[in-house]
Amino acid sequence: LEKRVRDIVHKAFWDCLEAQLNEDPPTYDHTIRLLGEIKETLLSFLLPGHTRLRNQINEVLDLELIKQEAENGALDISRLAEFIIGMMGTLCAPVRDEEIKKLRDIREFFPLLRAIFSVLDLMKMDMANFALSSIRPHLMQQSVEYERKKFQQFLLKQPNSLDVTTEWLEESVNDVMSETEVPPSPSGAAAAASRVSHLCPTTIQNQAYLRLLKWDHLNRPFPETILMDQIRFQEMQIELDQLTITAAVLLVIYNIAGSVLSGLPGFMDKLKNIIKPLLTGMASP
Repeated sequence: LEKRVRDIVHKAFWDCLEAQLNEDPPTYDHTIRLLGEIKETLLSFLLPGHTRLRNQINEVLDLELIKQEAENGALDISRLAEFIIGMMGTLCAPVRDEEIKKLRDIREFFPLLRAIFSVLDLMKMDMANFALSSIRPHLMQQSVEYERKKFQQFLLKQPNSLDVTTEWLEESVNDVMSETEVPPSPSGAAAAASRVSHLCPTTIQNQAYLRLLKWDHLNRPFPETILMDQIRFQEMQIELDQLTITAAVLLVIYNIAGSVLSGLPGFMDKLKNIIKPLLTGMASP
């Protein structure tokens, strides 16, 4: 709904602008306002050392002067458009050169103005991506400590907020302990402590993630610490189930068919191509 309302408002604005430009003589109120937005956008692309470019933009896109020229019928729209396109070509990333070239081929001012804003939006995205890539190393250095701090603050406020995660990890520890042989130790609490001390954290972590591949998503809450990744684990669980069924079917067919068919070139690939579409859309219980 929000997008629909926004599109309606934008269409109404551009329709009004087109009507103003088609008047005789043209009215440039909305156009001057848009030129101000273009000016601010171009200035936002500049670095502190781009003094010459900044002066050029401020000089050519002087809104007060443009307003006076419009009132006196002396406004040269084509000159302003040519300057804006040239400045965009100077400031844009090489990947946008083709879009800039297309702008130069547009002769009518109204469609040109709309196209300019479309390319400016792409340039804003390029600038944002560049800024993120530039500061990413610094963010990565600070992110671990920041997340640890926020996590601890959250845990202090809500001590019971990780009950499911705790239960999940405890079950994983029990699984590893039941499968791992440890040196003999005294009975009682000392025995339990000895068994835990011989457990490898990486092994427990691996076992914990393996448990997620068989998680009962319908009847059991997902661990809080990885809740954002639940959909990904559900997708992996479905893929695992499909792989298991495919392997089981192939094994049965090979045992029944024997070496006569199993030795045929491409036989396994053909079977997999037949089985895979049959499993499409299969969901875990």
